[in-house]
Amino acid sequence: MVRIAEHNDWVVYCILGSIFAYIIVLSVFNRDANIKDFLTQKIEDSNNLTPSWTIISIVRSVMISLLLSQFIPIVPKFVSDLQLFGFQINKFGFAFLAVLAFEVIKNILTFLFYNSVGDGKNLKGLALISSKFYFLESIGLIIAGFALYFYPLDLVQYFYVIIIILISLFVLKNLIYIFHNQAILPEKWYYKFLYICTLQIVPVLVLWKFLFY
Repeated sequence: MVRIAEHNDWVVYCILGSIFAYIIVLSVFNRDANIKDFLTQKIEDSNNLTPSWTIISIVRSVMISLLLSQFIPIVPKFVSDLQLFGFQINKFGFAFLAVLAFEVIKNILTFLFYNSVGDGKNLKGLALISSKFYFLESIGLIIAGFALYFYPLDLVQYFYVIIIILISLFVLKNLIYIFHNQAILPEKWYYKFLYICTLQIVPVLVLWKFLFY
């Protein structure tokens, strides 16, 4: 029997690429700001918010996919039958495409929702606060991903730990949105409730069902 050793070079590439992307965010799009300056940045002082938020969201999607791909049971046949540049989509590719599609659709719906209720002015505040939160969150995900692939861990227990952490971060993010002193969510309370339920909770449940059906 020939034992094929598992190589995790792609994990290293993902982590190094994420770190390099954050260096670009801080040095290029935020004028050589350090992490403290970026996290304490006020909305009126924010520069290049859209590209910074986009890069941070992609890095976060990569790291979430890197973590969850180890626990996804199977790749659906309609996905595995697809060929991208001659390559078959594996579990990481499936998770990344699902998370990325989830983020794109959710953000489009968020944009439409804010403008339909007349609170489009709060979108910039939402993007700034979410980019700061996702920045810190993805740093933690990078550490968790490195530990998952390069340390001998009990995968079952680690999976539950990851799920508990992701749920806790999700709850914390929404609490920050609700109680932040800066206007982030729509002004009327029922629009806040509608946003949290339909554009935060429901999409996450749909994504979970799609990945672990």
